[in-house]
Amino acid sequence: MAEAAGTLWRPCSPWGGVARPGRYGATAGAPGLHVAPRDRLGLATIVAANGREGALAGRLAAFGGLPEPGKACMSGERGLVWSAPGQWLAVAEDPRALAGLAEDLRGLAAVTEQSGSRAVLRLTGPRARDTLSKGVAVDLHPRAFEPGDAAVTVIAHVGAQLWQRDAAPTYDLAVPRSFAVSVWTWLDGAAAEFGYVVAAG
Repeated sequence: MAEAAGTLWRPCSPWGGVARPGRYGATAGAPGLHVAPRDRLGLATIVAANGREGALAGRLAAFGGLPEPGKACMSGERGLVWSAPGQWLAVAEDPRALAGLAEDLRGLAAVTEQSGSRAVLRLTGPRARDTLSKGVAVDLHPRAFEPGDAAVTVIAHVGAQLWQRDAAPTYDLAVPRSFAVSVWTWLDGAAAEFGYVVAAG
């Protein structure tokens, strides 16, 4: 019976019902923003054990090592994003890619799976910075926040983690899963004047 019930379970996107593919907001000209839900990413928090950051950095060479405060070290969909002193968010293309991380880091760090607790959006385009600046408590001017930078902040009164991937600019935004709809409601209003396109998740 348990086996039969297990086959009925399907992952549910935190953006389901709100992030529908299509164009929204202003329709004149090219859209200023492209938004893509990142539903399949693997996420985990890493908290270094006291005095073990040096050894931890060596063990995480496959992720590019430990980023400095306020930085992200990404290669494709895999990398680490600074979260707090001694803490990082591990990101991978699939949750299965992080399956052995806790065992690999035993004695060096505590690892907590977060793939199901965070909702991630990728925002890119010429008005991505302008859109985010309406709600993020961070100076996103290119002189202040550039590719490889990361911040723990709030957006529309919701705790968030933000990192810039490239100079397009492209940003990844992670928020608590339970607040995804609230953040999307804010984003819909903030991006409307620029016109935006939602990609399939």
